[in-house]
Amino acid sequence: MDNILNNFTDLLNNRGIRLSESQLHQFELYYRELVNWNERMNLTGIIEREQVYIKHFYDSLSVAFFVPMSDHLKIADIGSGAGFPSIPLKIAFPHLRVTIVDSLNKRIHFLNHVTSFLGLSDVQCVHARAEDAARLPIHRDQYDLVTARAVARMAVLNEFCLPFVSVGGLFVAMKGQGVQDEIEEASFSLRELRGQWLNTHRFELPVEESTRHIVLITKTGPTPKKYPRKAGTPLKSPLI
Repeated sequence: MDNILNNFTDLLNNRGIRLSESQLHQFELYYRELVNWNERMNLTGIIEREQVYIKHFYDSLSVAFFVPMSDHLKIADIGSGAGFPSIPLKIAFPHLRVTIVDSLNKRIHFLNHVTSFLGLSDVQCVHARAEDAARLPIHRDQYDLVTARAVARMAVLNEFCLPFVSVGGLFVAMKGQGVQDEIEEASFSLRELRGQWLNTHRFELPVEESTRHIVLITKTGPTPKKYPRKAGTPLKSPLI
């Protein structure tokens, strides 16, 4: 292994996550495909190898620092973009059954390619707006873990994501700095969508030492029929 992989491995070992040689190989293949496809479509502004490993792969796996992944099986990743955090989580925890929802079809093409290329099973990539997908019985109130990374403010994210969460399940919002104001702003949306804030975990991303927050929200009851509202409405008129 080179220095970047050694550092990645050591950082994860310190967090209790151990990867096999085949899993590390999958991460390396993922990196190469990400950079290759990024030349044809805008998947990420971060392409330097060490930065991808820290800002995308390690950051994605930070969910597992605070959520026991062995307790979860069905995960939905809303607005996944290039597959973060769900693909790194699937590589590290192969038992997960992953559904990725993204509104841009070319990203879905990339995600379908990369999951096949990496040999990942039980990954479904859905081309849809979150508001539309969440109204389908196959997705509504069905996932014990739902993730969203840097998609929107909490008041909007709650309406995007909580309809997918099963009662008693967990919604994990991955945020940067200044998250407390967002959580306070989102109190009404939480009540409306049957969500309850549990905890906000703070950690520093290695190397660049930037602050990250993991917001944990549990689902206390089934999603009311009127939510989510029509596609586009949550962004234009957040529940605040």
